[in-house]
Amino acid sequence: MSKTKLMVVVVLAGIVVLSFASGATAAKNKIKGQDVFKEFCKPCHGADSEAGEYTPMSLIQDQWETFFDEKFEETHKGVTDPNHDNKPVIDVLTEEEFDALAKWTVDHAADSEQPMTCG
Repeated sequence: MSKTKLMVVVVLAGIVVLSFASGATAAKNKIKGQDVFKEFCKPCHGADSEAGEYTPMSLIQDQWETFFDEKFEETHKGVTDPNHDNKPVIDVLTEEEFDALAKWTVDHAADSEQPMTCG
């Protein structure tokens, strides 16, 4: 194999290795819906709470999808978050956190293959 071909192979191999490494780092930094639930939802929706206890198993998948698509903003527009300087919940949650939360509750709803509480 010529030096040029060898150099090209080494460079390409390096690019492949770096792309896998950056992908692994991105996966580690991915927001987890369960963590979002614990931080933003559980303080107001824990056992014996005035707002009612909710976990992913409280609703079926279709109900969670409807809730996040149509009802979340309306039901939480006046709710402030005591863990984030009493700012409105809908202003504190990022789009990525909201999406992770919605996906996690649907994925672990009462009728899912892996129903669960917040744990």
